Amino acid sequence: MSPDKQAGLVLAVSTLAVVTFAAVIDILHAPPTRTVLALAEGNASVVPVNVKSAHGVPAGTPLADRKLAFPVKNFDPANLRDTFDEGRGKHRHEALDIMAPRGTPVVAVDEGRVAKLFRSVAGGITVYQFDRDETHVYYYAHLDAYANGLAEGMYLKRGDLVGFVGSTGNAPANAPHLHFALFELGDDRRWWKGSAVNPYALLKSAAKSE
Repeated sequence: MSPDKQAGLVLAVSTLAVVTFAAVIDILHAPPTRTVLALAEGNASVVPVNVKSAHGVPAGTPLADRKLAFPVKNFDPANLRDTFDEGRGKHRHEALDIMAPRGTPVVAVDEGRVAKLFRSVAGGITVYQFDRDETHVYYYAHLDAYANGLAEGMYLKRGDLVGFVGSTGNAPANAPHLHFALFELGDDRRWWKGSAVNPYALLKSAAKSE
């Protein structure tokens, strides 16, 4: 082989190595869903994959297929009532009231970041937590107190401590409970605005599995 052809071959191999290395670096810095390197007929391409969360749940898993933790520790599932459609004044409740002694630990039902810590007249001490895909928000209300160190933007794992059962807000002082609600978010991802979803079946399954 002539020196010119040898030089050309070395240049081609070096160029291919640089392109492949650059593609790998891009993948390592890509958001975690979402890509792997595929080599087809000598050409590098990027194809989507399902990246699992810390609990083995792929991104985009439908809500009905997720395994949630029950939000109130040591709760007897036989005592869970579906209060979603009950009236509260002039409004539908659109939440579950989970009765428990004051100070009972409340934990995150799913993984995702804390969207908002909020104190309101109605809900008292509350937490809004996005799910991993930020398509739904979990709402924990009437808490007695937040967990130490809880902060907005913090990423919670399923089962992490959120706070403690209480009766802050418009809850009767002699009836401490967790007001738990689930909302499907719109495209604007506003933590305070969404379509209510009845979480009863999801929590019933969660309680039975613990």
